[in-house]
Amino acid sequence: MKIFRELCLTFLFAFIWSMQVQAQENQTYIIHTIQKGQSLYSISNMYGTTVDAIVKLNPGSDQIIVEGRQLKVPRPDEITAEGTYHTIQQGETLYGLGQKYKVSVKSILDANPGLNEKNFRFGQVVNIPKSNAEKATDTTKETTEVQANTIDNPKAQQGIPGPVQSRCKEMHKVARKETIYSIARMYGISEQELLDANPEISNAKKLKKGKLLCIPYPKAKQNEQPKEEKIPTNAELFNENKVADHNISVIKAAVILPLVPNEKSKAESARMLEYYQGFLMAVDSLKRTGTSIDLYTYDSGSTVESVNAILAKPEMRSMHIIFGPLYTEQIKPMADFASKNHIRLVIPFTSRDNTVYRNPEIYQINTPQSYLYSEVYEHFMRQFPRAHVIFLDATNGAEDKAEFIKGFREELTSKKMPFTNLSEDATSEQMLAVVQKDKANVFVPTSGSNTVLIKTLPQLTAMVNDSLYKENINAEVHLFGYPEWQTYTKDHLSAFFDLDTYFYTSFYTNNLLAAPRKFNVNYRHWYGKDMEDRYPKYGMLGFDTGYFFLKGLALYGSGLENNLQKMRLTPIQTGFKFERVNNWGGFINKKAFFVRFTPNFELIKLDFDQ
Repeated sequence: MKIFRELCLTFLFAFIWSMQVQAQENQTYIIHTIQKGQSLYSISNMYGTTVDAIVKLNPGSDQIIVEGRQLKVPRPDEITAEGTYHTIQQGETLYGLGQKYKVSVKSILDANPGLNEKNFRFGQVVNIPKSNAEKATDTTKETTEVQANTIDNPKAQQGIPGPVQSRCKEMHKVARKETIYSIARMYGISEQELLDANPEISNAKKLKKGKLLCIPYPKAKQNEQPKEEKIPTNAELFNENKVADHNISVIKAAVILPLVPNEKSKAESARMLEYYQGFLMAVDSLKRTGTSIDLYTYDSGSTVESVNAILAKPEMRSMHIIFGPLYTEQIKPMADFASKNHIRLVIPFTSRDNTVYRNPEIYQINTPQSYLYSEVYEHFMRQFPRAHVIFLDATNGAEDKAEFIKGFREELTSKKMPFTNLSEDATSEQMLAVVQKDKANVFVPTSGSNTVLIKTLPQLTAMVNDSLYKENINAEVHLFGYPEWQTYTKDHLSAFFDLDTYFYTSFYTNNLLAAPRKFNVNYRHWYGKDMEDRYPKYGMLGFDTGYFFLKGLALYGSGLENNLQKMRLTPIQTGFKFERVNNWGGFINKKAFFVRFTPNFELIKLDFDQ
């Protein structure tokens, strides 16, 4: 009996274990390798899932995620209805993916504009579009279901034909410079099969770009010895499907912003008008150098309906680039329109919208926090390789920098760099007691507010001016902080110099330099006023974004995206460093630099990407 019981228990445990293994194997998830700057929020938006769903598959990931590690990301139903995602495995090829998912290589590359021969490697995730054959099957299924619903209604059955099997496996849209030979090879059929399915092209000397061709199912070949198929390499397929860049003789650009003020948006419209005025100065500068630009300007209002009315205008479909909008709720209709018509959409203001993660046409100027912070941490480690960080913990108002400080502490821990925590109320003696003689001692308040600076700066300056410090310690000391400190510079300029202060930012201008000074003079000459005293200055932001993108289109035409790294412009205020968020998404601006107030009363902008 005892032996029988043990056998039963063994069988039960084996059964449970096998069910768990089977459940794991049947689990539909993507293996995602975490990249620098990514957060659970950005990753969830890339795949159309939720943070909670990712955490459920990856317990503990809500506490910390580490660059280079892998996450399991669930596949939501609404995504698999359009296609799927695939993590490239060792030895897989582009040709093999097409065969596996029964889609053309061109369809895969169209769905992944960020994919190229260099980054097609193990661990990369690609978007696999649904094949036209599958879509046709879905349509047939829907038709069958409708017909099934009429089985009890004889009148409804009259005149309803059964489902028709399409003779086309899928439809192909002819791209520039494609030939009958290249298309036939792409789909693994003969030229004659392609011609038979499309008799109207039999006598055509040249295929017209944009024409739709029927791709037939390959004919079954009997009594034929199978020929050894030459499988094309990744290099050959990328080269075959490469779209030639073309110049743009006249750049068509649209600005869609709330320019007309009303009682609700006077302040916002004033900022948008200043942005637009700077933008016009960029257009004028480029036209003086021979660049042809047709500029279309629209008042966006504040509603989705007002934007939809603008997008319905026939001229909008011919734009090369659109700048706007301001309001978050207007981004989706504009982003959908840009995606459908392959028009670049530059979003100059918000950093909190998620369309950039799944729309290849988007350029997001304002960097999402997680990406900005990762750049700052990297630059900090480069600037202070032997740092001892002293956090001055704020009693109130620390929420604004909570994510930055949390990530900073994690980064220091991972690099085994020491840090100390002090209260913002610490005296100069307490600060002096934690200073390490052989390190670069960097004091970092945990809040960016001016209130914390007012409280801590007197103690810090008293410490570095103390005779005990000067005679016995004389260690390297710095203060490190945040972009909003630009606003407080006039109040604390002397202390900033005394403490060899740094702050990070993605926008900065020094009015002592020639270019900003000249821009201020020109702006005053054009508009009879000065820009609003705020950071960033919207007039400079308008000039920088307008000049960067319009100059890029003038230089590289349709190939702008492939030449972003060659753009060596020096903006007046706003830094630009665009990178795709993934193979199927858009671009975010990852630019971050440090501003330093040296003890020699110099003001220096440190650009780590030059």
